[in-house]
Amino acid sequence: MESYTRVFQISGIKIREKKRVLVQGIQQLGGKYIGGSVYQHTCTHVIIPQVLSSEKFLAACAAGKWVVMPDYVLDSVKNGSWLPEEPYEVAISTGSTSAFYPVRQWREKVATGRLTGAFQGWRVLLMVQEPTRRAMFKRLLKAGRAKVYRFPPPAHVSVTHVMAKPITENLKSHGAPCYPVSHIVQHLFGSNCVDMKFNIIDNHPAETEKTGFVDVDFSKLETELRDYVIKQEGRSRPCFLEFLGYHAPHHPHLQATETDFSNAHTMIECGLFSEALDSIRSDVFPGLLPPVQYLISVLEYAQQGNATSVFLRNLKHFMHTLLFTNPPWLAPSKVKKYYAQLLQCPRCKTGLWPFLETAIRYCLSSEVTCHPLPGPALPTLLHFHCDILAFVLKLFQGELYSISAGDFVALQETGVSKTSGSGSLLKGTFWTVWEHSTLLSHAVKQLTQLLVEAAIRDYAKKDEKLSPDLVVTLLDLLSVLVEFWCQQHFKLNQSLVEKGLKDLAEHFAVISQDVSPVVLVELVVRISCARLKLVMADAIFRNLCCQNGFTVGDEPLSLKKMVMSYLPALGHLAQSNGGACSRTVPTSHSCTTQGTSSRTQEKENIPRGLNRVNVAGSVLLQQTDGNGRTALDLVSTTSQREELLHSAQVADSALRNIVIEVLNLPLLEAGSSLLAHLIFSYKKERDLPGHMQPSDETHSLECRLVRALETHSFQKVTLGWTDQRAVRLLEDAEILLELGRESYLGQVPQALRECRGENTQLLMEILEIVKSHGEVLLAYL
Repeated sequence: MESYTRVFQISGIKIREKKRVLVQGIQQLGGKYIGGSVYQHTCTHVIIPQVLSSEKFLAACAAGKWVVMPDYVLDSVKNGSWLPEEPYEVAISTGSTSAFYPVRQWREKVATGRLTGAFQGWRVLLMVQEPTRRAMFKRLLKAGRAKVYRFPPPAHVSVTHVMAKPITENLKSHGAPCYPVSHIVQHLFGSNCVDMKFNIIDNHPAETEKTGFVDVDFSKLETELRDYVIKQEGRSRPCFLEFLGYHAPHHPHLQATETDFSNAHTMIECGLFSEALDSIRSDVFPGLLPPVQYLISVLEYAQQGNATSVFLRNLKHFMHTLLFTNPPWLAPSKVKKYYAQLLQCPRCKTGLWPFLETAIRYCLSSEVTCHPLPGPALPTLLHFHCDILAFVLKLFQGELYSISAGDFVALQETGVSKTSGSGSLLKGTFWTVWEHSTLLSHAVKQLTQLLVEAAIRDYAKKDEKLSPDLVVTLLDLLSVLVEFWCQQHFKLNQSLVEKGLKDLAEHFAVISQDVSPVVLVELVVRISCARLKLVMADAIFRNLCCQNGFTVGDEPLSLKKMVMSYLPALGHLAQSNGGACSRTVPTSHSCTTQGTSSRTQEKENIPRGLNRVNVAGSVLLQQTDGNGRTALDLVSTTSQREELLHSAQVADSALRNIVIEVLNLPLLEAGSSLLAHLIFSYKKERDLPGHMQPSDETHSLECRLVRALETHSFQKVTLGWTDQRAVRLLEDAEILLELGRESYLGQVPQALRECRGENTQLLMEILEIVKSHGEVLLAYL
């Protein structure tokens, strides 16, 4: 037997278990399975239990493909390898003693090269108005290599067949024989149509393939999706298990009431700070806090630059011991006030954020600090300020952990704060009372700006490493802020959360627009928080495209957007010479002019002629106006819609043939890394709901999503839905199904397929993983 990959479709088998066995057998023997109710030209075999009027069967006949019985797969599995197909080729019994093989004649003609398809040479004017049925007949004819045209046909085309439903007198004026659509079956099977006992006119082939499962309560489906999204949003993303062992200071240690710190006070007055620190270190217990003024004096001494590395190391150890024994998130409000008083500049005493800003700027060798510090930057002081940042980060992580886990104890007799982030040090540090409803507070803006400066400095001075782990610390700090703010608001106002994240992304895009893509990519790689990575990677990728003349839209991020817009954009980044390119993805973005009225946008969406579509391809047809309508939605007639789609397909084919050579490998590698992290983080953050146990597959939310899309159109399922998060989840499911059918693989530019860059290959591997998810969803069908 010749060696090639068999690609199967199944038709007419409605029992899920039978279909599952067949699919597993196909995959076990190295074959591929394509689901769905429409014929796919990439298939090599169609499995049917008997002759039936399905689109797949008729198209396979016309294309000369193998049409076999289910036993072909089952017996091949028993054999351990593929068996010859001929004994399993579908047949029907005629009135005589012999059997009729309806597909064999066409298969043999195609296999020997006598024909390319059953309708070779046909130029068909197809006069069927109903869009769904017209699309089905068009697929059947094209499977047999016919050329299909709408009315009016091009002037240079000589029509050989006019096919219509219904037949009318005026159809005879087209200069070609006129046939009903049933002529397709008559041509394929001749006089044996009587024995086959089916009529293509009365049965919708796609409808014969629908399973018995129909989820008609789509409002209930929306509710379940919304609940799933809320549950996903509310889950605790950072997992800080180290905080499980922290002490609860409202249960003080017995020794806490017997400690006298007067000796430490005397040593501080005498300038014996090392001895004073040693004295304080030995007297730290749960529920017992050393006088805050003593520690302020110790911090001031460390900040002056005269302390030894041993002293600074002991101070670092003491601060973490203090946090371990007296965590503010498990303590009365007075403990929070204690930390707020301690963690500020010992000299200026302007609060925690100025203290942190000074520490960051000193690590960046900046002269802009709250008061002059020893310079040039001393290695010991660099470590001291980095240790201060790491300590505050640990404190904020503890507060976030406690809020996420609901571990703020509420004991009224001890004055412990209730389960809320309103009184946390984190909130008080980064948001004033007037900024609670915005993520992008003044302090958050400053932190983001300092993060960009740190990333630039870290990349420029890799070998010096003057500020160990500063960029990672700042990224973790920003991650904690984002998670804290989102968890505070998502239950009451999800749109506010989305706006806050969008504002952060746009702010980062503005302040980083002059930064090298290599620096920004390295920054994204180091982000551990999936939510923040999603925001940052999207902002950087859109900015990168915009800078190279390829504008992508600012509509909410979705799998569809990444596949239909970002992948083609990546192909053009590979062709960029470093300057602006003339091509853009025609969707709005922050780089484009804002404030355009919806009427103007609507006019822009309506293509004037086909030249714009011929240039931009199908990506132009994905553009939406302020009401979410595409250009196809604004076209009034079916004929115009078909012409637009045809022009887009021609342009897509041309673009795929053009974009082959990689002219800018560094830019392609940067974009591929960003998109790889973007897709991976998106799947991690917003993936479809799965099932817990194999027995739950039929009733899982994911399964019902897929089956709803199989039996109804996306528009019908989402009709009346108001929650855009649920709509995007369903849209993701639709895209995954199409990826599983390999329908969107044409969106992957040829440059990406052939590039051997490390990041580009990683992106292709991630796309294969996403495609495999789509194949899993197809198995539900």
